Amino acid sequence: MDTAAFEDASRTLLNEHPGDERGRMLQSRGLKTSGAFHAFATSSDLVVKLPAARVAELIETGTGRPCEPHPGRPMRERVRLTPSDAELCLACLAEAREFVTGLATR
Repeated sequence: MDTAAFEDASRTLLNEHPGDERGRMLQSRGLKTSGAFHAFATSSDLVVKLPAARVAELIETGTGRPCEPHPGRPMRERVRLTPSDAELCLACLAEAREFVTGLATR
């Protein structure tokens, strides 16, 4: 993944939601809202938090790959993506933020 795409998309999202913040998750640059991480970028992937059914759908279609910080133990609400540009990256970040924000209001 192009790290510049993540940085551009992050800047846009943070401008739209000034209460959100940057942080580190699994030693990678990430974004959080209301104290909860919704995305982080590794050197090769964007990892986002989404509903388990959406994660399964993305993996099934080949769009995403399982997020397995420990081999053989995939995180059911995290998926690895490789968005091709800042616009697609922003769409992924926004979808993840919306999911995490919905969890915080429950």
